Amino acid sequence: MRLLLKMEAKKDMAYDEKYFHKFQGFVYKHIEPYYKELHDKKGYKFFCFSNLFPIGDMKKEDKRNWVISSPDSAMIKWLYTNIPEEIHLGEMEFFLKERKIFVPKVEKKIVAATPIIVRIPEKNYEKYGIPKEYRKKRYIYWRPCYSFDAFVKQLEENLLKKYEEFYGKKIKIDKLFEFFKFKKSVANHVIIEGKEQIFIGSLWEFYFSKFTKEQKEILKFGLDAGFG
Repeated sequence: MRLLLKMEAKKDMAYDEKYFHKFQGFVYKHIEPYYKELHDKKGYKFFCFSNLFPIGDMKKEDKRNWVISSPDSAMIKWLYTNIPEEIHLGEMEFFLKERKIFVPKVEKKIVAATPIIVRIPEKNYEKYGIPKEYRKKRYIYWRPCYSFDAFVKQLEENLLKKYEEFYGKKIKIDKLFEFFKFKKSVANHVIIEGKEQIFIGSLWEFYFSKFTKEQKEILKFGLDAGFG
């Protein structure tokens, strides 16, 4: 389930490219019944959010959209009811003009407009043929100099793990992704414990000729929980 927020800039503002932790902090602040459990939880958080779009610096009264999504429909409904009329995302300030809940459809073309971040664990370096000069302890982030198979297989594995953890059940599937197109790499700036870290993500398009029931179920979950 997704929540679309339509907003209006309160003043002239520069677009903050280091937005991630500020957006995340806003969501945590306004999902109070879930906050402590989610904030302290290690691993998957089961919500995600888009960039502000259209991307770019803003003049006063410019319009921007923001989407927050989660497979937890109760969380999205809580946000819908309790979101404030003025939205502060770091130095970016907006008036909330409209809010809308919707359920995305699983289409035969899925465009990842927000970077997908995929970690490759150390145990899979040999499996995916990661060059020795790029190997680090624990994990690395996928980038185009590694095999595309490493990205797709790790993405499938991550999505299945997230699905199974959220629903508490296993699901069998032979192949999740059919055709895919790499667009570009994107660096995400994230502040963790007061220190800036850079996460390498990538933009993709995914194409499907048909869906199995299980495939569609997992892809729908991925659209709500995030693919990475």
